Amino acid sequence: MFSKPSKQQALALAAIFQASNQVYKLAYNGVSDKETMSFAMSTLLNQDPDSLDQLYGSIDNLQDGLDSMKMFLENANNVSESKYKEVIGYVMSSIHLASKLSNDNELLTKIENGIDNARQQAEHFSITHDNVYSNVGSLYQDTISNMRLRIQVMGSAVYLQQSAVAARIRCMLFSAIRNAFLWRQLGGKRRHLLMQRKAFLKVINQL
Repeated sequence: MFSKPSKQQALALAAIFQASNQVYKLAYNGVSDKETMSFAMSTLLNQDPDSLDQLYGSIDNLQDGLDSMKMFLENANNVSESKYKEVIGYVMSSIHLASKLSNDNELLTKIENGIDNARQQAEHFSITHDNVYSNVGSLYQDTISNMRLRIQVMGSAVYLQQSAVAARIRCMLFSAIRNAFLWRQLGGKRRHLLMQRKAFLKVINQL
């Protein structure tokens, strides 16, 4: 028997869905929601939050992720829309990569140091400055991209081949993985999404 999903697990999972949505939008449109991107970057660069409330803030910051998560939980057995499949693929891959990362202390240390450098850089520029996106995107290439499992991003070649867009996509994937890492720390597991859908939906409706 699994323990019932908590509010904290639902919030972290919503953050994974939300960052994955931004990956899709960037890959097909070349642009995304600036405020949502800023929020995703803030969760990525904040490595030592005092609490989940301090990390995520208002529930409104996760509304897009909560809506996507609810749609998945309600339609998990009937997924046909291409966009939907791709976003779910990013969510599941992020959770899997977070699991693998938890066993690689050397890689985790490299990521932590790189994220700390990016956080200091963001203090001088801004959290959504091109230099910060580029820095974090390069860190993703040097770490996550070298793992055995690599997330394959579908989209328009016109945008995927643009370095600025590619960097932002890597940042959103990084954010999804960071929140997946937190979700695991809170007791979340991939099988919960299949075996506790109704319980998660109940938590979302309460939120």
